[in-house]
Amino acid sequence: MPVQAQRRLFTVRDFYQIGEARILRDDDRVELLAGEVVEIPPIGSRHAASVDRLHRMLHDGLVESAVIVRVQNPIRLDEHSEPQPDLAVTRFRSDFYRDAHPGPADVFLVIEVADTSADLDRDVKVPLYARAGIPEVWVVDLAARAVDVYRGPSLQGYEHHRRMGFADRLIPDQWPTFQIAVSDVVA
Repeated sequence: MPVQAQRRLFTVRDFYQIGEARILRDDDRVELLAGEVVEIPPIGSRHAASVDRLHRMLHDGLVESAVIVRVQNPIRLDEHSEPQPDLAVTRFRSDFYRDAHPGPADVFLVIEVADTSADLDRDVKVPLYARAGIPEVWVVDLAARAVDVYRGPSLQGYEHHRRMGFADRLIPDQWPTFQIAVSDVVA
């Protein structure tokens, strides 16, 4: 008779205690996703360039919008998930979230750039963002030269998904006059 192995899920508090205990090295690239400590791939130059371009475009384009464009910093979705999206556009706070990472109510847009992590981003992270109520998520798929746009979060996932191709323009729901060419993001 096979034995059923029990998995132990971690809380965000556990995750920080693991870090404080130096169980993981400082350079380990991990995130806490649905209670599991997940190793994420290293950032290649193409990935980094896309993140930098997006950061510049968002920062410059939304400067009047009272937001913070966060780069690869954590957002706390719930007790068991604290991903570090490539970019998150959050409400402005004068303390820049010094005492606590932004939660779902603080986040307008999350962007994940995928060079080798598209499946993890789409299959694991996007559903977590939807269940947390993040209003809009973009997955920049560098290999496909496309951006998947997700809107309308629910407990079952996002109600709307659209793949934007190389010639399309991205327009965030929150800022309908702001546009980014997909070609500028996936080049």
